[in-house]
Amino acid sequence: MAVSPSDLKLGSKAHPFRLQATDGKTYSLDDFKDKDVLCIIFSCNHCPYVQAVEDRINQIAKDYADKSFALICINSNDEETYPEDSFEEMKKRAQEKGFVFPYLRDETQEIARAYDAVCTPDIFLYDKERVLRYRGRIDDNWKEEEKVTRRELVMAIDCLLNGREIDFPQIPSMGCSIKWKRN
Repeated sequence: MAVSPSDLKLGSKAHPFRLQATDGKTYSLDDFKDKDVLCIIFSCNHCPYVQAVEDRINQIAKDYADKSFALICINSNDEETYPEDSFEEMKKRAQEKGFVFPYLRDETQEIARAYDAVCTPDIFLYDKERVLRYRGRIDDNWKEEEKVTRRELVMAIDCLLNGREIDFPQIPSMGCSIKWKRN
């Protein structure tokens, strides 16, 4: 499937947010202004796509901890329909998996809507000016990590940290749809 940069919203600016995290803190976009690259991933607890890659996400956060890079995950799913995505369950998941990144709760779903997030995981990678430069998948095999041959999110991070343009096709992430609240 061919996807144009406009479909991915490349070149758009990051939207401000202020969300509570599983570590007891509240985070905003400004909390990461000292970082040259910011990765925002819309995520959750229950999605098998996320479960398959969450260790990889955590490893990326670890691998780049000493760089000018930050990674956060945001869970926007409706907890009434999916109780395993509640804030309490998020806290448990973050502790069990040893997340080294902030895991934020978007209770109102306003942030997911502002970003036009569609699935979990949905990956947004921003440069220093918080312009979207990458909106693609983590790698080329979400299901079987041992069969990964292209670590595209890492490639994109490296490009931005080294002042280079991302010069490879961006393939959208595959995952479960965000579980929207019923109006």
